[in-house]
Amino acid sequence: MTSQPPAPAAELSGRIRGGPSDLLHDEVLAPQFRFEVRHLLDHYVAVEKVLAAEYVRMDLLTAAEARAVAALLDEVGPDTLAARPDANMSDIAFALERHVTAGLPAPVPRWHVDRSRNDLQACAQTMFGREQVARFAAALLDLCAVVLARAEETRELPMPGYTHFQAAQIITPGFHLSALAEHLLHTQRRLLHTYDGMNACPLGAGAMAGQELPWDRVRMARLLGFDRPQPNALTAVASRRWSAEATAELGLLGAALSRFTTDLLTWGGSEYGFLELPDELSGISSAMPQKKNYPVLERVRGRTAHLAAFHTDVLLGQRNTPFCNLVEVSKEAGTHVLAAFDSAHGTVRLLTEVVRRLDFRADRMRAVCAREYLGGFSLANALALTEGVPWRTAQVVAGKYIVSAATAGVPPHPGAPDLLTRAAAEHALTLADPAGLLADAFDVDRGLARLASEGSAHPEAVARALHAQRDAHEELRAAWDLRAGAVRAGAAETARALGPADGTEPGHRPGAGER
Repeated sequence: MTSQPPAPAAELSGRIRGGPSDLLHDEVLAPQFRFEVRHLLDHYVAVEKVLAAEYVRMDLLTAAEARAVAALLDEVGPDTLAARPDANMSDIAFALERHVTAGLPAPVPRWHVDRSRNDLQACAQTMFGREQVARFAAALLDLCAVVLARAEETRELPMPGYTHFQAAQIITPGFHLSALAEHLLHTQRRLLHTYDGMNACPLGAGAMAGQELPWDRVRMARLLGFDRPQPNALTAVASRRWSAEATAELGLLGAALSRFTTDLLTWGGSEYGFLELPDELSGISSAMPQKKNYPVLERVRGRTAHLAAFHTDVLLGQRNTPFCNLVEVSKEAGTHVLAAFDSAHGTVRLLTEVVRRLDFRADRMRAVCAREYLGGFSLANALALTEGVPWRTAQVVAGKYIVSAATAGVPPHPGAPDLLTRAAAEHALTLADPAGLLADAFDVDRGLARLASEGSAHPEAVARALHAQRDAHEELRAAWDLRAGAVRAGAAETARALGPADGTEPGHRPGAGER
C-alpha cells in the first residue's frame, strides 16, 4: 500500500511537461528506485531529518513543523514508496518529498528551500558506503580472531614450509597462520583509513558550488555521524573516490586470500594430506568413491577473482568523465559496489568457517619433515660456525652430502657420518664431529628450536607475535566501535534536536552501525 499522491510529475519542474518514458522507467529508473529503497532509504530519511533540524535552527521551520515532517519520514518503509513516473519521476528524493507533502496537515512553504538532490544523493551514498565498509570490517575481525586462535593451537606442530614448490624448511601451521593474521590486520588498518577518508559529509554542498543559506555544515556532519564536512563543494558532489578506494582494498585482500587458500588446497590434496575438513564442508566424486574433495576452498579462491573485477568496473565507470555531479559516476559506476561487498563478506565468512574447522594432521606433516633433508641450511651453518669451514664451501659440502645420502637411501636423521666425512675430504677438510653435526641439523624438533630471530617460526617467537597481533586486533575493534558510536550519537542528537512529536521521548530510525 503506497501513499503516493497522484499529482502529475510536471509539478516538479517547469522545464519538462511529463515524466520519463516507459522504457527509461523500466530499464533504468525503476531498478535504481528499488535498490535505493532497499539499501539507502534509512540514509535518505536520516539526511532529511537533519535538514529539518537545520531549518529549525535557521528559524525557517517551527519546531512543530519539523516534528510533523520527521513523523511522516518515520512512516516511510520499503512498501511505502513506489516508483511512479507520473507522480515522482521514479526518483526516491522526489518520492520522499511528495510523501511528506501529502501527509502534512498544512503546507510548509520553506521546507526544501535552498536544496539540491546532488548533495542529498552523495550523502546517502557515502553513508551507505561507510556502512558497508564497517560491516565488512566486522566480518574480517571475526576471521582474524579465528586465525589467531588456530595459530596459537598449532604453533608447535612441525610442518614443511615450501619455496618454489619444494620443501624448504621446517615451520608450523601457527607460523603460517600468523602470517595470514598479519595480512588481515594490515587490511583492517587500510579499511579504517578508507573509512576515515570517506567520513567527510557532502551535505551542504548543494548542486556543486555551495548553498545560499547559512547551513551549519559541521553540525550536520556530526548529526549524521561524520567526522567532518567535505571541505570542497564540488568534490562533495562530483567525487565517488570512496567506491574506488573501498573496492580496491577488497581486490587487494582477495589476491592475498587466494594465495593463502591455494596453500590450503595444496595441503589438503591426497599427496600431502596435511589437513582435513569435516564432512559437512567437504564434497565427493560421483565417479571416484575414494575421493574426498574440498570444493569450499575452490569457492573461496574462485570468489576472490570477482573482487578485482568489481574494482575494475568501478574504476572504468569513473574514468574519462568530467569532474561534476554525473549519473554515469554516481549511479552507473557504482552499480556493483554492493555486489563487491556482498561477495567479499561471503568469501570471508566461508574462510572463517574453514579455518575454524581445519584439522591439521600432525603425523603426516612430521613424516614429511623427517623424510626431506630440510636441515641442509642448518648443516652448512654448523660447518661454518663449529668446524671453521668457509661459508660457500660449507654450502657445497652440505649439498654434496645430501645428494650422496639421498642416492644411497639414507634417511636424513641420524644420517651417514662417513658420507659427510667423504664430502668434506673432497675439499681437504677434516671434521671433528660429523655424527653430531648430522644429528643436530636434521632433527625435526631442533629445526624449530634453533631459530633465534624475532619473527621466526620458533614456537616462542610465534607466541610473541600472536600476543602483539591480539593486542592490535583489540585496538582495531575498539577503533571501529568508536566510529559506530559516533553514528549512534549523531542519530540520538538528531532525535533530541527534533524533539518529541507527542510528548514522549523521540525515537529514530536505525542507521549505519546501529543494526
